Amino acid sequence: MPKRLGLRRPRWWVVLTCAAVGLGLAAVPSVRATAQTQCGTQVNDTPSKLLPCITTDDLWNHMKKFQAIADANPSPADGHPSRNSGEPGYKASADYVAQVMKDAGYNVTIQQYTFTYYAYTGVPAFSQTSPTSQGFVLNTDWGPGQSTGSVTGGIVQPVGGIVLPPTPTSSSTSGCSASDFSGFTAGRVALIQRGGCNFGVKAQNAQAAGASGVIIFNEGNPGRTGLLIGGLSDAAGNPVIPAIPVAFTTFAVGQSLYDQAQQSTPAAVSLSIPAVVKPNTPDYNVIAESKGGSSNHVLVVDAHLDAIYGAGMLDNASGSATILDVAQQMKNVNPLNKLRFIWFGGEELGLLGSTAYINSLSATDKSHIGYDLDADVTATPNYTIGVLDPAGPDLFTGTVSSTFPNRVYKASTVARDQAIGYFDSIGKNHELFSPVGTDAFNFNQVGIPASGLLTGQDCCKNQHEVDLFGGSVGNFEGNVPSFDGGCVDNPFRWCDNLSNNDPTVLTFMSKAFATMVVQMAFDTKVMSASNNAVYNKKLPVAGEASRRFPAR
Repeated sequence: MPKRLGLRRPRWWVVLTCAAVGLGLAAVPSVRATAQTQCGTQVNDTPSKLLPCITTDDLWNHMKKFQAIADANPSPADGHPSRNSGEPGYKASADYVAQVMKDAGYNVTIQQYTFTYYAYTGVPAFSQTSPTSQGFVLNTDWGPGQSTGSVTGGIVQPVGGIVLPPTPTSSSTSGCSASDFSGFTAGRVALIQRGGCNFGVKAQNAQAAGASGVIIFNEGNPGRTGLLIGGLSDAAGNPVIPAIPVAFTTFAVGQSLYDQAQQSTPAAVSLSIPAVVKPNTPDYNVIAESKGGSSNHVLVVDAHLDAIYGAGMLDNASGSATILDVAQQMKNVNPLNKLRFIWFGGEELGLLGSTAYINSLSATDKSHIGYDLDADVTATPNYTIGVLDPAGPDLFTGTVSSTFPNRVYKASTVARDQAIGYFDSIGKNHELFSPVGTDAFNFNQVGIPASGLLTGQDCCKNQHEVDLFGGSVGNFEGNVPSFDGGCVDNPFRWCDNLSNNDPTVLTFMSKAFATMVVQMAFDTKVMSASNNAVYNKKLPVAGEASRRFPAR
């Protein structure tokens, strides 16, 4: 999004700095040292008291602890350091967070739910074996769908509905109906074009027709030519795990296999996806509530604790560390609204933890939650500064995919603008992003206003974002400048470790998040469809907020 324009009023951070200079307070180190010794005992109920207590050292210590947990708990599936849901490293992470919050004086509970655990037990492989031999490069030419099994020397057979050459816009419905498999020879590998229905539907139809494997290639329209590794879900959107291997490929690979199928000797391929599947695997949400605050007016502060494909230090130990540190520094605060810090599991698998949590609430329980604040990736080296807005574009597509009623939208702008005010005060730009893909989205869907922060992951940072935030075009993290897809959401790289995070970014993003939490903790209209923060004038936070956020 473009930079916000217009005149800015002095921020309280600027006022305090100028006052310090005017009074000749040059002994900054001693002032900071004194402030730090006070953080554990003072009541950090305003931004001016809370923000100096959010320090890089404290945040980074949590990050180092999460890395150590991953290192000490390798995945039983692939042997790499892991904090994935359903594995020992995730449970150890949950236990660590729970203990820290108990020590800080919060009321802690651990909510258990179950899910279907899936993990790779080896590196998948895909190659053409005849009439010519060719190996396909993992994460470049192809990627595995969440499936299991192998096939050796399987003949590739295109199914019905393939549209080649592709039309200017999406028009293929290949593999979406059983009739597309009329005449399909059982035992062959089904070649299917993207488009028209969920990928899992295509795989289910192929399996029902007796296919030994599935290749789904990108459709070939503008913007739909590269590698897309899709999720597999049925017509109702429920995840499915086919018992035959499913490969996703670029359009170029798919077109080549299609062209060969039209010749007298079609291509034969070998495809292997070694994986383990365990239904009813336990997973956990860590819920920590402040002792003070009205239980009829609850502010949920959340981050997902689980990783995907490894240690998950950027996504999302960083966001987990952010809210953990904010919670610790607010341990002495008696908020007006009850604070409910939640570390969700299973976010990477489809928002499983937040879905289980929200589904467990009664209608009355839901009505008592006035707001949600979400921290999802807060330390990206080649960062963007994203502020969640229900009307914003999605992070990866750049288009608006969801809309919400005014009650949700207007109130969501309150914390949004608090974050923007902080970023303005430190001279940093921002972008607005939809909560789609984050746990905040689940709260919006049940009518609860939400905002939050993110700094981006994987590919690809564009020139406009470089103009706003500096850095390089390409991956937000990992090997930059590059378009190799990054570390986080790509399996078999195992590179989302501590070095994949920037402590400076983590610090200023955590301070921005802290401004949102401390102010929303005292907003007397948190339950209303208001787009203005409203505070009791007798509260300490009122004096600071009123100077920073005039009515827009």
